[in-house]
Amino acid sequence: MRNADVIVIGGGIVGCSAAMFLAESGLSVNLLERGEVSGEASGLNAGSIGGYGWGHSPRLQEHLTMGSLAIFRDMQLEKGVDIEFRQSGSLTAIHTSDQHGYAQEMVSTLRTEGRQIEILSPNEAKSYEPKLNKELIGYMFASQRGQADPVKATKAFSEVAKRNRADVFTSAPVTGLEQSGQGWIVRANDRVFNSDALLIATGAWTSDIGKMIGLNIPVQPVRGQMWATESLPPGVFHTISSMESATYWHRKPFVSEDSPPELTHDNDLRVTRHLYGRQRANGEVIFGGDRQLLGFNHEVEFAGIEVNKTHAGEVLPFLNHLPVKRTWSGLMPFSPDGLPIIGRVEQYDNLFLATGLGSSGFGRGPGSGMLIADLIVRGEGHPALQESDPSRLIDETRN
Repeated sequence: MRNADVIVIGGGIVGCSAAMFLAESGLSVNLLERGEVSGEASGLNAGSIGGYGWGHSPRLQEHLTMGSLAIFRDMQLEKGVDIEFRQSGSLTAIHTSDQHGYAQEMVSTLRTEGRQIEILSPNEAKSYEPKLNKELIGYMFASQRGQADPVKATKAFSEVAKRNRADVFTSAPVTGLEQSGQGWIVRANDRVFNSDALLIATGAWTSDIGKMIGLNIPVQPVRGQMWATESLPPGVFHTISSMESATYWHRKPFVSEDSPPELTHDNDLRVTRHLYGRQRANGEVIFGGDRQLLGFNHEVEFAGIEVNKTHAGEVLPFLNHLPVKRTWSGLMPFSPDGLPIIGRVEQYDNLFLATGLGSSGFGRGPGSGMLIADLIVRGEGHPALQESDPSRLIDETRN
């Protein structure tokens, strides 16, 4: 039996960052990952990070977005691990007068709260990003956003955790969980692990882990898919997105009564287009956007890729002339109310949860890992975690 102060289940960005902070605090950590570190959504996303600044009264969202931005920056500049981090800023395309009205409303609210965001004319935006479409109405610019390589970054947190004597076990799917006194016994195939505390950070698979101990943790897998061009000379310098989906979701966040918020589809019917992308350090221009509730089906649907590529071409017209070189997909963990689920699980002693980060798990993952590690270490959580309390959603199903 392998003993540790804390067992972390999940080798994505949340689990690996939590393991790093726990190990840096001096606790012994065993991290269990069913596949490879960064093998699922944490390694399959666009790599967008950051927010709109801390503002006058930071809430959970700021601690997750801006907190994560600072942690990524520290990994690159202080710890010296190249994760291809750049605080590049972001540009969000405004296609219609309706979108422009909502963008003005959004910017006014955020600036009143002390956030850093503005609307640029097409010419102003093209001075930052020369390949943008000057025929659009305008662009929203946020300087406090950035980017990093998802695989390199997630693995960096794992490696720093190991430097601080955490043990990381890959190809270790959890096959059994049980509470032993106030601690935990976790079985991963033929291996047995024992700990004082247990952290579940398993993303879209959280519901399955919860069932092992009689908990209904309502996290649903939502498929996202992406595409890439061949490697090109540097030409896209910011992260790029569109106001279309934000405007739609502002008015109609749910497609049905039993769906999580902010999906692009109602079953097979598309309700809006969503867009995000950037150019990687290797030259590939990558974009994605669909959010579809399909269970654990992660096959690429090429009609959706074509819709997304057309959308991207409206913002960056040079993409219209380039073929798609490769495609991929991943499963994102969505909660019923769209808010993260981070905190102590009241049904058991020393059980903690960090999941439900939706489509921005990479960008908010390190902040989540830091906050949950702080709760485990100190026994007292940051006040911002009141917004993500698991008790609002978790039901006990055990007899």
